[in-house]
Amino acid sequence: MEFREYADRDMLELGLASVLGGELTNALQQPGDVLFVVPGGTTPAPVFDVLCAVNLEWERVTVAPTDERWVSEDSPRSNARLIREHLLVERAAQAKFLSLYTGAPTPEEAFGELVEKIEPLLPISVALLGMGEDMHVASLFPGCKNLASALRDEAPDLLPMHPPGQPEARITLTAPVLNGALSKHLVITGEAKRSALEKAREIGDPLQAPVLAVLDGAVVHWAA
Repeated sequence: MEFREYADRDMLELGLASVLGGELTNALQQPGDVLFVVPGGTTPAPVFDVLCAVNLEWERVTVAPTDERWVSEDSPRSNARLIREHLLVERAAQAKFLSLYTGAPTPEEAFGELVEKIEPLLPISVALLGMGEDMHVASLFPGCKNLASALRDEAPDLLPMHPPGQPEARITLTAPVLNGALSKHLVITGEAKRSALEKAREIGDPLQAPVLAVLDGAVVHWAA
């Protein structure tokens, strides 16, 4: 794991957008399309606001969420909605988008269809991840019934998740798929999340601190 500290959040947003734009440009030197996975939440949104204006071959980029709440895209809690509003605009409006929400009653009912859609796009070229103060990443939450299955090397590409205390079911990319990314970045802000990351490393158990499952080889970007 590499840790990069920025002077402030504005510098993080500019610096990280530059890094991601450069890595996407490098990935596009190879033939074919590339897969760029991103989180929802308030932390990455300002990065998206900068990245969307970067000049690259966005028409060859497929953007997908790392995970999704099982809500329609008009919900304020939808990751797809945030990604569409902050990233898939300006130059990046040319990118393709793979939604993880199908409208089926439950993620379990959509699971097979979504695996068929994402499998041909793998491996991930560039992965941007977020982390909660509870040390979850994507929708790999401590205490989830499916967590151990999602962390296994032989896990399917996606799994439905029912995080304790959360109002909706979710679907998430699993640890081996995220770890298969050619480059991985974790963006966190604030002292609480930095402390949570340090606590996770002290715990040393991905079942208690799922972010540990994706830290190897990742670059962590942090600002207070």
